Parts: sequence; C-alpha cells; structure tokens
Amino acid sequence: MIAVPSNDPVGALVPHTLDAPLRGRGQGPLAGLTFMVKDLFAIKGRKVSNGNPDFYEHATPAHETAPSVQRLLDAGASLTGITVCDEFFYSVLGTNVHYGQPINTRARQHVTGGSSCGSAAAVAAQMCDFALGSDTGGSIRVPASFSGLYGLRPTHGRIDITGVTPMAPSFDTVGILARDAELFRKVSHVLLGGTRADSPVERVILAQDIVVYSEASADQALWQVLDKLAGAIPKPAHADIAGNTITAWRKAFATIQGFEIQSTLLPFVQSNNVNLGPGIKERFEIASTITFDDVEAARKVRAAVAEHLRAIVQPGTLIVLPTTPTLPPERDIPDGASFAEFRALTLQSTCPAGHAGLPQISIPAAEAAGCPVGLSFIGWPGGDEALLDLAVKLDPLIHA
Repeated sequence: MIAVPSNDPVGALVPHTLDAPLRGRGQGPLAGLTFMVKDLFAIKGRKVSNGNPDFYEHATPAHETAPSVQRLLDAGASLTGITVCDEFFYSVLGTNVHYGQPINTRARQHVTGGSSCGSAAAVAAQMCDFALGSDTGGSIRVPASFSGLYGLRPTHGRIDITGVTPMAPSFDTVGILARDAELFRKVSHVLLGGTRADSPVERVILAQDIVVYSEASADQALWQVLDKLAGAIPKPAHADIAGNTITAWRKAFATIQGFEIQSTLLPFVQSNNVNLGPGIKERFEIASTITFDDVEAARKVRAAVAEHLRAIVQPGTLIVLPTTPTLPPERDIPDGASFAEFRALTLQSTCPAGHAGLPQISIPAAEAAGCPVGLSFIGWPGGDEALLDLAVKLDPLIHA
C-alpha cells in the first residue's frame, strides 16, 4: 500500500495531494472557508489518479481547473487537499487497496461509504469545511449517511461536470458534503446552475416498498425521526414507488453503468493491464461483457422509471426514504462476494434518483447502534434549492 501524508489523521488524502493550499479570492460568499476534492477533479498543472496509481503514472497534468472547483475558488474558498476515492469509483464501500481505507470518525469501526470516501472522512474529521465528490450510483449519498453529513446529489446537469473524470456520464453528477446545513446550502448555491424550479413542499410520500428492505435499526431510526418532524413537513403518505420491479431498476442501473464504462474507464484498464483490487476487478470483467442488446433493454426500463418517478414528484412533492437500507458495514468487510448483498440493497435505494436525473439530499438524521443514519428526500427536476431550504429548516428539529 502507498504511504499517505503524515499530516492526515484519518487517511483521507492521496499521496499526491496539494503541497500548499490553492488560495481562493479574498472576498466572496465562501471567503475564509476551506474545501477538499475527490481525486477525479482536474486542477491545472496536476494529475488525477481516479483511485489507481497506474492511472496516475500514465496521466498528464490538466490544462485547466474544473469549473466546479474554480467557482468555489472564485467565491473565496481555498482548496486544501485531494482525497482518496474507491478505485475507479466502482464501489460504495469506501476502501481502496492502493491508498487505504479512510477512517470514519463518527463510527470508527465502520466504513465511511464510498466512493467519495476521503471527502467524507475529511469533512467529518473537520480537516476542511466542506468537500466535493461525485455521485453516479450513490457515491455522495452513501458516505453522507454513514459519516453523519449533509450530502447533495443535484438534478442531473445542474452542476458542471467538465473536468471531472467520467464514469457513466448519463448518471454522473458532482456532489457536495458538509457538516453544517447553512453552509451546505451556501456552497450548493454557488455551484448550482441550469433551470431552477421553486415550489413549496406540499406533499411527502414515504417509499414503503423501499423502506421494507431496511434493517431493523435503520428502520426504527427513520420512524423516530419522522415523529420528530411532525408538523414541519406534510404528513407522509405511504405508497409503493417501485413495487416488485425495484430489483429490475437496480439491474438496469448496473447494466447501463457498466456499458457506459466500456467507453470511459475500461479502455485504459484493458490497454494497460491495470492491477485492480478485489471486487473492482470482477466488476470491470462483468462490464466488459455487456452487449448492446443488454443495454437497450435496460434503457427501456430506465425510460419507464424516469417517466414514472417524474409523474410522482411534481413540483411540491417529495419522496422520503432512508438514504441507505443498512448501517455502515464494519471496516474489515472485503469488497467481494460477501459485499454483494450490501451493494445490491444499497443500489436499490440509490438508483431511483439516478434513473430519473432527480435531486436527492441526505441529512444526518439519527443514530443507531453507535452509527449515523441518513434520511433522504428526492425532489423534482430543478427542485434542488427546495431540498436545501428543507435541510436548513429541519436541522434544529433533528438536533434538538
């Protein structure tokens, strides 16, 4: 394993992190704040590894800084570190065989969640004020839940992904992690572009068919939180969101993701005989076998899911569910066969927003068995700001 920087108490930083901060402007809405970024954001004059040292060795320095990073610098924040991610982002566990497993300070015997694991670990450990990551299949939402943070997966396309290594572009988003609700909203406002669709929250639907997969401790925490929020949000109506098709939704996501990886990450892996860690290696092998017929069938499922969900979350309507169906696994879980059930259950909870390109926030809502539990709200297209406002509104009630 490659040595990590000595000034990193939780193993959040890659060995090729910054030697000195990139200073933000002296003024702006984020002046005086610090942030870190997942190791897939282009920074002028620097290389990325995408969680793999072979890629770093072959990479060339970026000619320009990713617009999302530049906007934060222009808003006054200073970039202070580059963070570890799961290898080629192909996991939601939060471990990397080459760069290590960041420590979850909120539950030290448990994983941070991934693939934006270093970003989550750094924010939770107060190494920075906020961090950027990416979310394709849950890589912001899962570590937010497991690490007791606020996390945003925005409406697809509302945050510029130029200069961010693509994985599965039709799902890829830039996401935000923060400890504080007000700051979470402020940073998000700096980054969000595109079409905004404001509406008061008038209806909340509890996705009972997804909740049913939650383990008992997470399920109990959800009900306790919803009781505390009575009156602050409309009383949730219980409804099936996917019914018995949720497994098909998850499989369609994995198929489309794998097919798109054939054009983004797989060519480098195959042409350079890359040394991949366990679990990641097998996932790339599966991705390489996906056919055009496979993905066409999956895309038909996705189109139906997107139409179905967008009909439900009209402006003013939110879907509520646990961010993850389980508590964070213990740190020694291998990313392999024993991880398969956890991964499948997690993707069942995270794939709906991805299929429909909808915004989703995870808020640090409770604790169970000494581990953080995240509560998620899925909103309508362009309803990101309404979700951020809701996070700020609910924060004092949850932490009362």
